[in-house]
Amino acid sequence: MPTKQVTTSSKKKTTRRKVKKNLVIVESPSKAKTIEKYLGSKYKVMASLGHIRDLPKSKMGIDVENNYEPHYISIRGKGDVIKELRKEAKKAEHVYLAADPDREGEAIAWHLSYLLGLDPKDKNRVVFNEITKDAVKNAFKSPRAINMDLVDAQQARRALDRLVGYSISPLLWAKIKKGLSAGRVQSIALNLIIQREKEIKNFKPEEYWTIDAEFKKEKHKFKAAFYGLDGKKTPLPNNDAVQQVMQKLDLKQPFTVANVEQKERRRQPPLPFTTSTMQQAANNNLKFRTQKTMMVAQQLYEGINIGRGGSVGLITYMRTDSTRISEVAKHEASAFIHEEYGDQYAALKPRQGKLAEGAQDAHEGIRPSSVLRTPKSLEKYLDKDQMKLYSLIWARFVASQMTPAVIDTMKVDLVQNGVTYRANGSKMKFDGFTKVYTDAKKTDNMLPNLVNGDEVILSKNQPNQHFTLPPARYTEASLIKTLEENGVGRPSTYAPTLNTIQKRYYVKLVARKFEPTELGEIVDNMISTCFPDILNVKFTADLESQLDEIEEGKQNWVQVIDQFYKPFAVEVKDAEKKMAKVKIKDEPAGFDCEICGAPMVIKMGRFGKFYACSRFPDCRNTQAIVKQIGVKCPKCGRGQIVERKSKRNRTFYGCNRYPECDFVSWDKPIGRACPKCQHFLIEKKTKKGIQVKCPNGDYEEAMQK
Repeated sequence: MPTKQVTTSSKKKTTRRKVKKNLVIVESPSKAKTIEKYLGSKYKVMASLGHIRDLPKSKMGIDVENNYEPHYISIRGKGDVIKELRKEAKKAEHVYLAADPDREGEAIAWHLSYLLGLDPKDKNRVVFNEITKDAVKNAFKSPRAINMDLVDAQQARRALDRLVGYSISPLLWAKIKKGLSAGRVQSIALNLIIQREKEIKNFKPEEYWTIDAEFKKEKHKFKAAFYGLDGKKTPLPNNDAVQQVMQKLDLKQPFTVANVEQKERRRQPPLPFTTSTMQQAANNNLKFRTQKTMMVAQQLYEGINIGRGGSVGLITYMRTDSTRISEVAKHEASAFIHEEYGDQYAALKPRQGKLAEGAQDAHEGIRPSSVLRTPKSLEKYLDKDQMKLYSLIWARFVASQMTPAVIDTMKVDLVQNGVTYRANGSKMKFDGFTKVYTDAKKTDNMLPNLVNGDEVILSKNQPNQHFTLPPARYTEASLIKTLEENGVGRPSTYAPTLNTIQKRYYVKLVARKFEPTELGEIVDNMISTCFPDILNVKFTADLESQLDEIEEGKQNWVQVIDQFYKPFAVEVKDAEKKMAKVKIKDEPAGFDCEICGAPMVIKMGRFGKFYACSRFPDCRNTQAIVKQIGVKCPKCGRGQIVERKSKRNRTFYGCNRYPECDFVSWDKPIGRACPKCQHFLIEKKTKKGIQVKCPNGDYEEAMQK
């Protein structure tokens, strides 16, 4: 019997080897989300949530006896983040550090490499100027080692700020009050505001007059103004000088056209935004505070979800002091302008700006990552603030690649009896870049056709008295411009500097202009007396230049700090002995404490003045200083509406019976009800005047100028 053949089929066990992923570390979750989408499944992108290591808050953290060695510690609350990053780094095939492309980003990458046990000499640092698919993928093709010159420059800045702040601040606490601070840039910003306030207080107005006139040639009317006597420009300091001019005139006789100058003027397009010019334009045009501008710009840079395209970075890196633009961006903009506006609007050779002294050219100017993403195409994806800022950046960049505007100008002198009036006119001949950047447009003011020897009739002649005005208080925009012009601070420092001097209540914003407080003047006086170099603009600008040279590898950071600190330490010791204690006197409030009956006083606190019991600390009764507006509370009917300030110094209105009544409104109630819906009416201030309206939108009254 044949043997039955038994075949055994063995099941092959296949074990799939788990492919290790590459770990990429960035600062923010939104940036991580955008980048992970571009890199694909082989990469895991995590966020460090900003800095993970810093100098301790409880002490200076700089060893001045040991080459200014900084003592870094892990930031409190970042323990879980660090633990998770270490865990993922151990599992990863390779770790890439993709923090922002500046000194601070380089320092974050260096701190990460230390905590994760990476060698900073390894090629694990990835930088890109814009968060787009091509830019990110290209950056990962050529990673580099951590640039220790950039790290040292950041360490030097951090050490200098710490040495100044932690040396002067304790003196301010001891001599004035606790909670105060001083710093290199913030002290100069405060001093500029105070010096301007002194100029305003010491200003003496000077009288001057103008004579505005209207002339007629046939049916055409045009305006002119008094220029001078006997062909020379003549000032009008008082009414006597005006009367001398008026006596020379014969109002029945015509004026003769004595000189006509016609010119063609070219108005050059603006350069792309730098950080400071963006902050200035956003403040002037959009009424954005500097901190808000940087926050919204960060959102646009890190990535916005634009539907099918997913999350994409809409602008290039927003901390830069260069106006340079990449060739790729120039070509894309040129093609867009040719197609959208016509050949005559595209500049053959776009205007190039000169790099300011001390400015860095590490990054491009601020521009859209793609000019094809027009503001209109992004309307449904951006919120109101994002749309405003993106539109401003987009228009400015496109305008920078366009041709100049061409304006016809005309200057005409009109003479009678030795008295000269001058008329100036202009007319847009070709709109050029102003077709896009409308902020730069001006209304046409063209004169009629006039030639030498023509006669024109004086129809109106109005003398006006004026007085010279004091210099304007600084706005956020003008203060940033002044700091930049003086070489004080850098793009990343302006927003936190302005925030700090307000947070410490050294200054306050009134009608969008800085006014120093009593506390600010006391602090400034103390610093200027004991630490003159800190307030020396040239000294601080030179120090900024040395920090830049550290970044370029031209200076040693320890030597730069040593040159600064040794004389500064002597000043600190002298100040400890010489600086007199300042007592901020309490002012009588004019009423008694409702708890113990003792007189109430007005005290100076961290956020301004407030009412407190004079028996403090035995009685701790305090009250906010509020202003009644003479309107009953529309909610409870028993309380009075008072004007208050939010933590961000924004005015709002609430019931004085709070917390019993929780009525609040950003807009000022006026004490009347809407005739349509009976809701309380509010008052809104606009450029044109005051608008009384119903918040429900059913009713509004005529504008009051």
